[in-house]
Amino acid sequence: MDYKKLAANIVDLVGGEKNVQSVTHCATRLRFNLKDDSAAQTDRLKGTKGVMGVVNKGGQYQVVIGSDVANVYREILELGSFEGGSGKDEVKDEKGPVVRVLDTIAGIFTPIIPAITGAGMLKAVMALLVAFKVIDTTSETYQFLNFIADAAFYFLPFLIANSAAKKFKCNAYMAMSIAGVILHPTFISMVNTAKEAETGLKFIGIPVSLTSYSSSVIPIILGVWFMSFVEPLADKVSPKPVKFFTKPLLTLIVTAPVTLIVLGPLGNIIGDGIATAISFLNTHVSWLVPLIVGTFTPLMVMTGMHYGLIPIGINNIATAGFDTVVGPGMLGSNIAQGGASLAVAVRTKNSEVRQLATSAGITAVCGITEPAMYGISLRFKKPLIAAMIGGGVSGLFLGITGVGRYTSGSPGLLALPGYIGTEGPRNIIFACIGAAIAFAVSFIVSLILGIEDPVEEKEENTAKSTVGEYAAGERTSAPDESTAEKAAGDSVIFAPIKGEAVPLNTVNDPTFAEAVLGQGIAIVPQEGKVYAPFDGVVDTVFETGHALGLSGENGVEVLIHVGIDTVNLQGKYFQPKISSHDKIKKGQLLLEFDKEAIQKEGYEIVTPVIITNSEKYGQIQSLVSGQVEVGREILKALK
Repeated sequence: MDYKKLAANIVDLVGGEKNVQSVTHCATRLRFNLKDDSAAQTDRLKGTKGVMGVVNKGGQYQVVIGSDVANVYREILELGSFEGGSGKDEVKDEKGPVVRVLDTIAGIFTPIIPAITGAGMLKAVMALLVAFKVIDTTSETYQFLNFIADAAFYFLPFLIANSAAKKFKCNAYMAMSIAGVILHPTFISMVNTAKEAETGLKFIGIPVSLTSYSSSVIPIILGVWFMSFVEPLADKVSPKPVKFFTKPLLTLIVTAPVTLIVLGPLGNIIGDGIATAISFLNTHVSWLVPLIVGTFTPLMVMTGMHYGLIPIGINNIATAGFDTVVGPGMLGSNIAQGGASLAVAVRTKNSEVRQLATSAGITAVCGITEPAMYGISLRFKKPLIAAMIGGGVSGLFLGITGVGRYTSGSPGLLALPGYIGTEGPRNIIFACIGAAIAFAVSFIVSLILGIEDPVEEKEENTAKSTVGEYAAGERTSAPDESTAEKAAGDSVIFAPIKGEAVPLNTVNDPTFAEAVLGQGIAIVPQEGKVYAPFDGVVDTVFETGHALGLSGENGVEVLIHVGIDTVNLQGKYFQPKISSHDKIKKGQLLLEFDKEAIQKEGYEIVTPVIITNSEKYGQIQSLVSGQVEVGREILKALK
């Protein structure tokens, strides 16, 4: 795969560098924050080789790449600077409050996932080494490995401060200095001393909560969020000659005490409240949350709502060392996705689907579900049902048995060592049983439901796919001469638009002018209406509404393309009156468009009328020039 070319194509199709506020990536997706989502050409992105899918949810424009995402991301960063937020003040934020919260959570936690995943998996490896008596917990080697694995969690406020600063558009180094304040050894010592002496701490006479912030999540987020308001004010009030040191001085001297006195304790209270709620659920309805998470994780991932669970899982592990809420349910869901996809691989007769389902299924049971979700489950629907059933049954079992994870990581078979605890083998045994239930149930259900196998793609589709690619805005090559012969008789094409007929070679677009897509004619419209040029059927109404693909009863195939490069309007000013696969009659109104508005946007409205299977005919005759009325003969295709 040419990562550089793919990266350039993606940046171009999301609206170019100027439309990108920031971009990051997770295990399989590029995650863009765009200034204007409507400027992205989603359909073309979905059809780009190397892109598995596109999701615009949770305040992010997500391009699903798969396991090569890091390589593509690296090339994107080479194309320009995407870290800044220059568009913040120039673009109105029309996202709702829920979407903004999810967007913020995603922006904060996605970048730190590699660090905590690596630490979590090291913990899992250590648990295996201890279980098989390779190392002893009292050895120095174990102690070294232990603090290496603990470091990311202990200093979690530093990691969160950095990513939160980028999300809240403030100085990352100042944010990390706030993390340093709440984790400073002197402050920790003062807290411990005050607890032992049963006394309090005060800063300029104001009580300071005796709270430890190591491994905490919410306090530093609140602190950096507050700093994002203080920093601009400090910048505003600082005189220019001394702003270099007064701005950070004012930011620090205001933010640090407020974080220690107010925001840190408040964040700790919120964290304790979440822990209390989880404890209540585990005591009274332990099966409920894993059941819900196991069943609905695919839907939550599609909408971005799973980001609301990530901080809870991380907070549970960081504070209590044990997570029964997020990990178990997602473990069952991910493995169920894999089971459903592998069942498709067993049942399908389509070689391409079998290959995709096999690789996606294996990836899913290892914890990465996007290829299975977007390549199989959403595409065929029934595997999604099977995955939700399997994940729900597994989540119910894991909830009833009280299974929890001790480490963070991508939920899947490779994360199972993270379920090895110090209390004996019970937890890991039930985790394995839950994983087996998820796989077996989803596999069987998916096998029973089956899918509607797509027809193997053949060469006879080449001409239509070429037209589709061009109408979606991509320059293509001419139809392959090896295209399978299609039965086609002599056909007459009648004018679909009132206007002035001009030769095709005068059109200001080489793809049309050089008859790359086929021979035909062009019409400069005098009114914004397109009518059926013959009796036949609608092959395609492109989502942007600017182009129609039609087939006549005698086998002629015609593309009517309103304007040049009008795909960029993303459907604005176009109102199709028919749908794909509709039967049509000559003279029937197919499309209305606002030609004046299109011209005001700077686009030419000359409309090519192309016979896309021209190679099937011995001769294409152009019958008119100059003024034409709707219904007049304009082209004749002769065998």
